[in-house]
Amino acid sequence: MTRTAPAPAKSPKWRRRPEHRPQQIIDAALEVFGECGLAKSRLQDIADRAGVSKGTIYLYFPNKEELFREMVRQTSVAAIAEGEKASAEGTPTEQLCTAMRAYWKFVRSSEFSTIYRLVLGELHQFPDLAKFYADEVVARLQRMLSGIIRRGVESGEFRDIDPMVAARMLMALTVMNAIWRDEHTGVPLLCHKKDEEVFRELAHFYLHSLTTSDSAHAQADGAPSDAVSLIPFDND
Repeated sequence: MTRTAPAPAKSPKWRRRPEHRPQQIIDAALEVFGECGLAKSRLQDIADRAGVSKGTIYLYFPNKEELFREMVRQTSVAAIAEGEKASAEGTPTEQLCTAMRAYWKFVRSSEFSTIYRLVLGELHQFPDLAKFYADEVVARLQRMLSGIIRRGVESGEFRDIDPMVAARMLMALTVMNAIWRDEHTGVPLLCHKKDEEVFRELAHFYLHSLTTSDSAHAQADGAPSDAVSLIPFDND
């Protein structure tokens, strides 16, 4: 009787050196959380997706909640840190244009789409994670944007407005335009427009509302001092 040879062992999805395993696990967690949600995701599912054992995950992350925190740190928090660096030079208007561009790019990413769905739909079940996200992401982003706006108010580039309120309005405006732009929401209102077109509409509207009267009239008239002209086109 001929015996059938056993099937070869399934290769892991990724073959990486041990020092790369934390990132490997985080990448897998982002995929699994996006597909299953935070509450229903299991560490075993993440281990299988990453091609490691469940025990390997525990070498780096004590639980699913800490894995979520690190995922947010490497996506949302890292994007804010980059925005802080990029918007450190120039006039307040130039700094704000740079920050707006960077924020728009991030909220149009697949990483943000996954995290936003989790935050909106599930973090009420995880109070500690909700507080972590509010402190490390929302508050930090608002501090960065409000700091730029405050400098613009002090320099006379922006009208006299509460910087924290203005920052909050910018965050909401950006996120909602990104959501309406998302082809996966089933709401195709902005899907016929390119990302760059939607962003420039957003930027023009916001800067027009923020700048002083003279600057606002110049923007409306299409004068060279138009603040939106400071935002380079994204050719990606």
